[in-house]
Amino acid sequence: MKDMLTYKSFIGSVHFSAEDKVFRGKIEGISDLVMFEGQSVDELIKAFHEVVNDYLELCKEVGKEPERPHKGSFNVRVSCDLHRKAAQKATMLGVSLNQFVQKALEEKVVA
Repeated sequence: MKDMLTYKSFIGSVHFSAEDKVFRGKIEGISDLVMFEGQSVDELIKAFHEVVNDYLELCKEVGKEPERPHKGSFNVRVSCDLHRKAAQKATMLGVSLNQFVQKALEEKVVA
């Protein structure tokens, strides 16, 4: 994916500021705001790795879980037609719509 870095299972979003001539980023998927920057791609990647390592160390020191917990449920908006087709397919397979969607997500995410 464009404009993203990954390190130790963390994702960093990246943006370029033409005005400041610098790359800026932040760690995504955590409840804290942790940012990094660099004037080159190499500097940006190095800064991302450093802030992830620093964040993990800080979390360890204060006894905090580093990643934002996910509760295991979320709402997805789809067209009425897709909803109907998914419900029909789930019924034909003898599973709930929830089980059908979970299986579809597992196939896309885990693969």
